[in-house]
Amino acid sequence: MENQAGQQSTRARADLLTAVVLVILGLAVFYYAYTMPQLEARRIHPATIPGLVPMALSAILVLLGGLLGVKAWKSQGDGSWADFFAVFRTLEAARAVAALAMVLIFALGLVGWLPFWAASMLFLFVFIVTMEAVLTSEQVNLPKTLIWASVTAIVAGAGIYYLFAELFLVRLP
Repeated sequence: MENQAGQQSTRARADLLTAVVLVILGLAVFYYAYTMPQLEARRIHPATIPGLVPMALSAILVLLGGLLGVKAWKSQGDGSWADFFAVFRTLEAARAVAALAMVLIFALGLVGWLPFWAASMLFLFVFIVTMEAVLTSEQVNLPKTLIWASVTAIVAGAGIYYLFAELFLVRLP
């Protein structure tokens, strides 16, 4: 029962931080949607302004983030913020951060700098090796993992390129 109360407290703190992020994000989106050009010079009806849908969605995001924050604030319970931040010192957290970093490097760095097929193959190879050999609690056979990652990266990278560039006729970077 005590462990369940600790998990509830950790979950409430995570919800509180998530609520803060959602409210800040919603307010930022609302501001930028509101400052979009209104196009009055072109006699656009106010109900069809370009920022109307983002403003509505961001207002909903702020409302729901606020409700989540109120619920989390009321149910914090026992436990400390140190218990909450201990969750981020686990292997699962390291894997999540590594995955996010690799996706950002792929999307913001590799695509456009390398041909798409090469960027895809490199991303897949590094992702598989990192998750299967580096960030794992098990002992692995590294040569076998490298061969598996190479074959998967080549086949999947070429397949993705062929599917989108040749079959769907999408212009890839």
